[in-house]
Amino acid sequence: MSSAAPPPRPPVDPLTVGVLVLAVASVSSSAPLIAFAAAPALAVACWRNLLAVTVLAPFTLARRRAELRALTVGAGRREGWYCVLSGVALAAHFATWMPSAQLTSVAAATALGATQPVWQGLIARWQGRRLSYPVWVGIGVAVTGAVLATGADVGVSGRALAGDLLAVVGGMFAAVYTAFGERARATISTTTYTTICYGVCAAILLLVCLVGGVRLHGWGTSTWVAIVGLVVGAQLLGHSMFNHALRRVSATTISVLILLEAPGAALIAWAWLGQLPRPYALPGLTLLLAGVVVVVLGGARAGRRATPAALPADAAPPAP
Repeated sequence: MSSAAPPPRPPVDPLTVGVLVLAVASVSSSAPLIAFAAAPALAVACWRNLLAVTVLAPFTLARRRAELRALTVGAGRREGWYCVLSGVALAAHFATWMPSAQLTSVAAATALGATQPVWQGLIARWQGRRLSYPVWVGIGVAVTGAVLATGADVGVSGRALAGDLLAVVGGMFAAVYTAFGERARATISTTTYTTICYGVCAAILLLVCLVGGVRLHGWGTSTWVAIVGLVVGAQLLGHSMFNHALRRVSATTISVLILLEAPGAALIAWAWLGQLPRPYALPGLTLLLAGVVVVVLGGARAGRRATPAALPADAAPPAP
């Protein structure tokens, strides 16, 4: 990943706000569906990406062939590599975080994976971008609130502890995936980027499943319904919408907004799977929302100071 900062981005518009709301609501169903599915987590991860590519690829091949070719020659190769490396990081995220949702509680897996903004901030710092003090404060408050809202604790059993550790590693890889996506989306359309990213991710996970002897079929109807739900909700309406917003919203802000998945997932797990939230859920949610507001406002203020009055002609946003 290049240490150079991404190019200036256009301002956030109402459509982007709506896209982010839809994305947060959609990814909140991810952990409960994974916990519900009676199938190996790696197999579920493989199918959710493979089916998503099956949906996206025909449109991309029909409408974005010129853009795909441009990513294989000249300067376009760098952006092409951003897409590929993003897919590798996404595969690593799924290979660590999704099993964690089956080894520990949904709440713990979601909250510990919520360390993503911390890693995202460190990546931004490595890229040469200084996050303002309010943004760092907001990240700390939001992560603390996510942990309290979901009642995450370190599991006392070996199985739960392994799940907790995998969730933290999954948060790290999620930050790398989002950082590469931020660079790719500066010049590449959402459809082309997600098709390549999900395709690379699916290929890696399929290879891992085949080499590791992970069963990829033979489950009941309810499990396949859960997988389809993951494809439509968390993948196409969740990840893809966050990727769409990366053109106008920084990776750090996106990673903090993803924290809103934590209370949503905990509430769904409570209502559907009977996993009761801890007593600190309400104050935790309050802290989480406060942290998100601080990060969004702090990032917007910094963006107004850093963004020139008009974008240069060659920085026009790509087609969605």
